[in-house]
Amino acid sequence: MSDKDNNSVESDHGDEPMSNHSDNPHFSTLLEKRLSRRQMLTGSLSIAVAGMFGLPELTTQAEAASSASIATKFTQSPNPPFVLNPTLGFNAIPITRSDTVTIPLGYKAQTVIPWGTPITGSYPAYAPDASNSGVDQEQQVGAHHDGMHYFPFEDNPNTHGLLTVNHEYVDQNVLHTHGPSLIAGQRPADEVSKEIAAHGVSIVEISKDTDGNWRIINGLYNRRITAGTPMEIRGPVRGSDLVKTKYSPAGIEARGTINNCGNGYTPWGTYLTCEENWASYFVNRASLPREHSRYGVSTHNGRYRWETAQSGADEHIRFDVSVKGSSANEDYRNEANGHGWIVEIDPFNPNSKPIKRTAMGRFAHEGCWVAPPQLGQPVVFYSGDDAQNEYIYKFVTKARYSKEINGDILDEGILYAARFNDEGTGEWLALDINDPYFHAMSLSKSVFFMDQADVLVNTRLAADVVGATKMDRPEWGTVHPQTCEVYMTLTNNSSRSAGTIDAANPRAPNPYGHIIRWREEGNRPWATQFTWDIFVLAGPETDSQILPEQSGLALTQDNIFASPDGLWIDQNGILWIQTDMSGSQQSSGPFGNNQMLAAHPFTGEIKRFLVGPQDCEVTGITSTPDGKSLFVNLQHPGDRSGANSFTSNWPDNGKVFKHPGEPAVMVNPSGARPRSATVVVSREDGGVVGM
Repeated sequence: MSDKDNNSVESDHGDEPMSNHSDNPHFSTLLEKRLSRRQMLTGSLSIAVAGMFGLPELTTQAEAASSASIATKFTQSPNPPFVLNPTLGFNAIPITRSDTVTIPLGYKAQTVIPWGTPITGSYPAYAPDASNSGVDQEQQVGAHHDGMHYFPFEDNPNTHGLLTVNHEYVDQNVLHTHGPSLIAGQRPADEVSKEIAAHGVSIVEISKDTDGNWRIINGLYNRRITAGTPMEIRGPVRGSDLVKTKYSPAGIEARGTINNCGNGYTPWGTYLTCEENWASYFVNRASLPREHSRYGVSTHNGRYRWETAQSGADEHIRFDVSVKGSSANEDYRNEANGHGWIVEIDPFNPNSKPIKRTAMGRFAHEGCWVAPPQLGQPVVFYSGDDAQNEYIYKFVTKARYSKEINGDILDEGILYAARFNDEGTGEWLALDINDPYFHAMSLSKSVFFMDQADVLVNTRLAADVVGATKMDRPEWGTVHPQTCEVYMTLTNNSSRSAGTIDAANPRAPNPYGHIIRWREEGNRPWATQFTWDIFVLAGPETDSQILPEQSGLALTQDNIFASPDGLWIDQNGILWIQTDMSGSQQSSGPFGNNQMLAAHPFTGEIKRFLVGPQDCEVTGITSTPDGKSLFVNLQHPGDRSGANSFTSNWPDNGKVFKHPGEPAVMVNPSGARPRSATVVVSREDGGVVGM
């Protein structure tokens, strides 16, 4: 997710600066070659699917096969409970710029847990003028909702659960009554504390009443995890000299989680929150070691200048990672190295300590998505590094899956980076100091690592070394629950020149983005070879294409979109696509406000399902097990707001949602302060959403 903060003290957009200067190939170069060689496949769904994944047995049966039989063919289970061949049973909604949520006829929506909602402690009420203190914010729902997951209770899973929500960053002009303060080069301590508390994760117990509305339960499960919460470091980096600090001289603890973007969950029922554009929060005014420079740590000041807080408190000055003492135990030179990880949280144990799982790599994690686990086999997680020209990764556990395993399985395994070949194949390259190829490439490029902890702290550099393929900002991914094919959004890339396009990134520059998909060899997620293709090239009607390998059609007014970001395949097989446009593309382009679309993974049918309010990003999605309550996050409505001059008033403008044909909702600059929030979408007839 690109966190757009146009109103911070430094007036910085928040996106991580491009820091990959390796000579590794660009995906766009590969895709140009790939599309020029495409096979002109037409006809039945079976032929399209067979052509994508090179399945000759399907091609020969294509004329007779139905979509149901193809789905059955793809499944890893010999007896799937049902065939995931969804019908998009709603009328596509039009493009709109209304300051509310627009959804199809026959649907309704309500908001839950907007920023500032009290959920724990003394339950301080949300102050509409943003006068809540930092202490208040520690007890309230955080800002800028992003990835999330619904964890059901066994007693009634479709009406009672824990909603676990990420909070990516803050809009200072909205968070504070009069915007941010900077006094003689310093930030007021309580403003900084409030911003730290507005980051992180909220865990909220919710239940569905008999009238169909969801409400918060003020119970023991409710919890705030912030950018100041103590966390344990586990895996190969635990105890490394690279993470020793004044706070944790032994290198076994870190403090807080920041820029929590996408998410994941585990088969054993825990939540994975992912640290994305964390590097900009720190400043190093001395020389930058590679574990800072390769990630874009600033040499001037941190994104919000937390390091300048007037308090001079240890919890604030730690964001200055300059060398100040005679050893790492006397300063915070390694504080930034404690960030950029996957953090595991047990939502059902409010006393548990979050764990940074370092074996899974350190980069700008957009999210972390598990492949359907198989008994007796390794567990596999995929992740994208959301920055221009960065890489796609997967982590394969050393231990095998069983019903008795827990998060400790994440402390040992192999992290891989992807290389895409122009003929539609690819391989996973081990980032393992004991791997012969990795060792040989390190020697050939004169890049040396002390141990595996060094490899993981410098994950990007390790991926440079093995020759992974540069991608157009890999963001959210999702794994099909039956076919195990993996989909991932490549949001956009404005920095790439025409001479660097490749088969998997075909446009330069690429303002609209696209969605790639791949199938692991033998449908085994732990395999080291795969085949890949493009699902859709986003853009306007004049520059877009669905299933380009099959000479698919361009997008239409029912489904044009740009900058795909959030992605999820639900339990019925619908591929949900969420967008994150910004700048002129969002404010005046042909796509309207950011949106969410529903797609059929096999046929390529795409329909626009939801459009968000002004300036928001549509991001984060989950549902109840029965698919009848769909939770969607709307982040930073009004993100172009000035202090007390707002460009959105949602959701407190009295109109949470509207249907097509109803009048647009206009913005009142002096009206209600905009608030990120979760909406729950359901069908008026009580049916399954999207079907």
